Amino acid sequence: MGQKINPLGFRLGTTQNHHSFWFAQPKNYSEGLQEDQKIRNCIKNYIQQNRKKGSNRKIESDSSSEVITHIEIQKEIDTIHVIIHIGFPNLLKKKGAIEELEKDLQKEVNSVNQRLNIAIEKVKEPYRQPNILAEYIAFQLKNRVSFRKAMKKAIELTKKADIKGVKIKIAGRLGGKEIARAECIKKGRLPLQTIRAKIDYCCYPIRTIYGVLGVKIWIFVEEE
Repeated sequence: MGQKINPLGFRLGTTQNHHSFWFAQPKNYSEGLQEDQKIRNCIKNYIQQNRKKGSNRKIESDSSSEVITHIEIQKEIDTIHVIIHIGFPNLLKKKGAIEELEKDLQKEVNSVNQRLNIAIEKVKEPYRQPNILAEYIAFQLKNRVSFRKAMKKAIELTKKADIKGVKIKIAGRLGGKEIARAECIKKGRLPLQTIRAKIDYCCYPIRTIYGVLGVKIWIFVEEE
């Protein structure tokens, strides 16, 4: 059963917490949900647009810099707290970046009376996050690196983090082949059906010249 649904939703309320904290009446719930999605999309688009303006850097730093792991939104009566959990917050630490981002986000807020409060939190162990590993694999594949080599390199990066198991699966036209297929690599334990096991998961699309590839990453962090 654990392999047929999203591992995060499967453990919601036990080892996985919500990323949005607010209350609304049933008639206003859909508006608040759409507002959260607009805020998250605006932040991600801001990061992507400003990354393209940066100068050339090394593969390791460029592939994993400014990767957002998740965004927490906490709503109060007159304030919306946005906490951005990011791997390497070099871009958002620049002068004027937060103010510029607040102006863009204010346009997505339904109520004009609510003010925004943006906070940046750096992830302590970046290579423990599946989103950062997926971005690393995407950068490697776009630079014509073999998908097997990219997957093995991503597994090696997880050695720096304190994890118990990792699994990476790539599906699509791998290597430019005409027939799509799926390749998988695994290391360590991965108890997907154990609810008390804390597992991080992400599904990430990669757009290449041969088509769209899908990357799924499971990381077994710990067991409570």
